[in-house]
Amino acid sequence: MTAPVQLAEVRKVYGTGPSAVTALGGVSYSFTEGTFTAVMGPSGSGKSTLLHCAAGLDEPTAGEVHLAGIPLHGLNETALTELRREHVAFVFQAFNLMPALTVRQNVVLPMTLAGRSPDQAWVSEVIQRVGLGDRTRHRPGELSGGQQQRVAIARALAGRAAITFADEPTGALDTQTALEVLTLLRDQARAAGQTIVMVTHDPVAASYADNVVFLVDGQIVSESPAPTAESVAAELAKLSRLKVTT
Repeated sequence: MTAPVQLAEVRKVYGTGPSAVTALGGVSYSFTEGTFTAVMGPSGSGKSTLLHCAAGLDEPTAGEVHLAGIPLHGLNETALTELRREHVAFVFQAFNLMPALTVRQNVVLPMTLAGRSPDQAWVSEVIQRVGLGDRTRHRPGELSGGQQQRVAIARALAGRAAITFADEPTGALDTQTALEVLTLLRDQARAAGQTIVMVTHDPVAASYADNVVFLVDGQIVSESPAPTAESVAAELAKLSRLKVTT
């Protein structure tokens, strides 16, 4: 099975000298095709840094990242942008919606910019499944924060990108919508072969993933295949105690 996202001995250090902070301490991991992986850990464990390095949004201090089979080291910003546009979708806590565009226009915008024709039936289905079927003509300013997050999620899924990176994608959603979105993410990995990497602090959200990777102090310390909310919560509690005592 291929691995669209590969990290090899990735280190990320912020600052220099005595004040330097090591966010990632030599992480090696492969996110294989058609899998939904949750990344978890105590606050400050390096979760978001891992996601940003894996997505080519932040350059590692050392190590190698391959994205869609392409080594990122040495690529300039234009090449990185083109690579992400072709293969990657994002869901971040900042919605990054265009205020002058409607819900539907925002959802298809990445495809429009890439010169691809949207699958209109699939776009409609995704918008419906995130609970915005009656809001397609609304603009972001007419939506709540949770509704804007749903637009961002629909935008990420509509283009059927090979890889989706999601940072706390359900944090602003009500429970029912969150579960529907997580189900949609899981279905996209299993049915469409997408590779989905999700940072979350929520054991229930993580339980929808195929595998959970746990970080402590910038290192992968354990994994949980076929996770349940209970097993994830227990592992997080154990790791939090470990972090406190070390």
